[in-house]
Amino acid sequence: MARAAAHPPGGTPCGCAEEGLVGVLADREDGTVVRHGALVVKAHAPDTDPEAHRARLALAARPDVAGVLLPPLPLPPAAPEELGGRPVSVWPYGAPVDPGDPDAAPWEEAARLLARLHRTPLPPGVVDGLPAMRAPLKAALAVDRMRRAAPDHPAAATVLAARRTVPAVPANAPRLLCHGDFHLGQLVRPAPATSVPAPSAPPAWRLIDVDDLGTGDPAWDLARPAAWFAAGILPPEVWSRFLGAYREAGGPAVGADPWVELDVPARALTVQTAALAVAKSTAEDRPLDEVEEVMIDTCARIAGHRTG
Repeated sequence: MARAAAHPPGGTPCGCAEEGLVGVLADREDGTVVRHGALVVKAHAPDTDPEAHRARLALAARPDVAGVLLPPLPLPPAAPEELGGRPVSVWPYGAPVDPGDPDAAPWEEAARLLARLHRTPLPPGVVDGLPAMRAPLKAALAVDRMRRAAPDHPAAATVLAARRTVPAVPANAPRLLCHGDFHLGQLVRPAPATSVPAPSAPPAWRLIDVDDLGTGDPAWDLARPAAWFAAGILPPEVWSRFLGAYREAGGPAVGADPWVELDVPARALTVQTAALAVAKSTAEDRPLDEVEEVMIDTCARIAGHRTG
């Protein structure tokens, strides 16, 4: 399907493989992404709700969010919407954040994108069809996965104790447009659409992965970096830059004291990260690594200092 999308009938011969532009970019339970030339095709999770999936794709294609979300591309002619029971979608290829250069990580750019997304008015006529963003659900699913995979792991009880400090999302929570699973891996720089000489400035960053997109409390989109900061993984100066850029861009998620809104989502993301660490390390038959141990220790602090 990726080849057909990249090379419509009657087009130029494909030389993408020789140029190193063909390959699997990701292959996980929740999605498989394959590149071919200037685009990628994603097979989404098998349990993806078809109607919610279509609503999310339709939103990503709207001009309202064209400068924030990477827009989807049409499927190849006569291509099915599903392969093996998994919805598929086509996207422009974009260069990801370089994990080998943490000092160049685009924290401010990411914060500004989130602020713009959160400030985007919910499009008339699609609000009722747009699902809730999945961030709170993903935290619960991570704990369920840990319970199934590693019920007797020494750290499981600590994670569950921290989980019990996280209250349910209140019925009167904000209902703004949210990404639902923000981290730096959700940023790409799409290639220019034309073959003109590259401009002096690199292409702008865009958010990708609409699988968790929807309406909800925007504080959850800041929760992962907030949790990393609270755990001592994200340096204070980086957190300050990120939060400052979000505020300067008019982001509505936090007030004068950001932890009023961020405390519960950050605790939930800490629990989620720790639960996945326990589940994955058990499946891979290995001890927890240093970062994973930090998240378990943070869960222990959360469980001992309940604030909600």
